[in-house]
Amino acid sequence: MDFIQVTDMSHVYHEGQPNEHRALDHINLTVARGEFLAVLGTNGSGKSTLAKHFNALLLPTAGKCQVAGMDTADSQELWRVRQEVGMVFQNPDNQIIAAIVEDDVAFGPENLGVPTDEIRQRVREALQAVHMEKYRKFAPHLLSGGQKQRIAIAGALAMHTHCLVLDEPTAMLDPVGRAEVLAVVKRLHEEQGITIIYITHFMEEAAAADRVLVMDQGHIAVQGTPREIFTDVSGMKKRGLEVPLAAELAWRLRQQGVRLPGDILTNEDLVEALCQ
Repeated sequence: MDFIQVTDMSHVYHEGQPNEHRALDHINLTVARGEFLAVLGTNGSGKSTLAKHFNALLLPTAGKCQVAGMDTADSQELWRVRQEVGMVFQNPDNQIIAAIVEDDVAFGPENLGVPTDEIRQRVREALQAVHMEKYRKFAPHLLSGGQKQRIAIAGALAMHTHCLVLDEPTAMLDPVGRAEVLAVVKRLHEEQGITIIYITHFMEEAAAADRVLVMDQGHIAVQGTPREIFTDVSGMKKRGLEVPLAAELAWRLRQQGVRLPGDILTNEDLVEALCQ
């Protein structure tokens, strides 16, 4: 069942002005309910612009974006759209506004007028979902980057969102923080069936998705399973993108005459193929 449907959608910044820029050009895309979609692309490819349409932070210049059957351009549906789709951005410090963790997670439900007892329950469940319940009384500035990003995710979950859009959520984190955030995202997808749209520059993170979409100059250049996308090493490099290390190493070995399968993606795949 389609959860997000984008139909012939374009987005133009500064329309009609000398610095007009067409960031999205007639995009067609569907995202199934419960899917984990990774979105890749170089800077300026349109991936963040696309993501901001999913909870109506941006509206289409032309075409349509629908979330759970609701048109994001319908102002009467705005709050319902934003309850369906939560956004998590690069810098967790820009998303945390309260002095205590549990107050920050409660901020969204409070603004919706949710009763106090239900807010407490939502905060408790959201913090448990990201394994941060023991930090509920902490000051956010005392937390690591990865922990702060998990609090930002909890804030979206407390809104009872059915979809998380994460726009390069690990870009400012160290490897430990990146692993923490990705583990939480994978668990929410697998255990709670939350729809995930995950924008990243880290190819190993994208490899965890069900489907990978590659943006290029405002268009969808290619999409497919991680194995389909990342084993086309030369195609990815032509678009200015990397692939997971195992896929690239296998590609280089094949160029040197080593006979290896063409669909190697993970370290385990490569080890198994070399051992044989």
